[in-house]
Amino acid sequence: MTAPAPPPVRRRRLAGAGVMIRRRLLVAVPVLAATSMGMFALGAASPIDPAQQYAGAAAFTTSEENLDQLRANWGVDDPLPVQYARWVGNLLRGDLGWSTSRHEPVTSVLAARAGWTLLLVGLALALVLVASVLLGTLAAYRRGGWFDRALRSFAYAVQSMPVFWLGLAAIAVFALTLGWLPAGGLTDLTATGTDPADVARHLVLPVTVLAISQAPWFVLFVRDAVAESLRDDHVLAARARGLPGRTVLFGHALRTALLPFLTLVGTHLPELVGGAVLVETVFSLPGLGAVTVAAALGADFPLLAATTLATTVVVLAANLATDLGYAAADPRVRLDD
Repeated sequence: MTAPAPPPVRRRRLAGAGVMIRRRLLVAVPVLAATSMGMFALGAASPIDPAQQYAGAAAFTTSEENLDQLRANWGVDDPLPVQYARWVGNLLRGDLGWSTSRHEPVTSVLAARAGWTLLLVGLALALVLVASVLLGTLAAYRRGGWFDRALRSFAYAVQSMPVFWLGLAAIAVFALTLGWLPAGGLTDLTATGTDPADVARHLVLPVTVLAISQAPWFVLFVRDAVAESLRDDHVLAARARGLPGRTVLFGHALRTALLPFLTLVGTHLPELVGGAVLVETVFSLPGLGAVTVAAALGADFPLLAATTLATTVVVLAANLATDLGYAAADPRVRLDD
């Protein structure tokens, strides 16, 4: 009796991807639990009274009985484990609580604002990836030339600039001085609706600022990786065969250098999301960044916990996608290890 034929390579790869996804989901559970527990611990240590914060100026005139009633309704005086168990139970039912700073359900806040944050991060990531690949590759090909030196000097300079400073400088130059682009918001003050062209015009500055703030790491990485790849044997052999320089650069050297680049994208995503929070605040964009800052300043724990947990989920999903993309680009990588 003959032995059964080995499964096809594609089937083995799909099975390995399934194993990786299941393992990452198992890892994600304790990570999300630890994140949420840390948020509760920070909330309990905060000296801000959520009832007084919710009442605002009326807290100076309202009675202590009314404030106590607010605390009792929210359960903030219950032991911390009881509050955490109640929050997890509501979370599993899809109830994220009531935002005390926005005066509306947390789910409504996330539904109205998460899309704009994802749009900002997605556009900035696409811009920085395309620009860094092109500029880094050209700098590596002309290593030591004027373009390479200028690009590295610019990258080192941008690394020392905070993203909020870049945003304020861009507003001062391109919005206030030159008047080319709007200073903030998603639409003009006189707009009666959301016009895609108007939104695109308002997103030029924030997307560019966020991309530039993250570009140095990507540009320098691509430059060094391509420069190293140009010295590999297969690239030198392609040159010896008389292939055009563009084919050698983009078809051989860049293809090899991009594999570690995928890992950099996944590991750098949390910083990109953090930069988006500051950019949204500087440019007054209606994303999660502004409400996260307001929630932190106003001790709005339900909203702050939800945005933090949502950001953690996005980062975990992006890291999983990066690993799957790396394995798809390099068949030598085992997905079931």
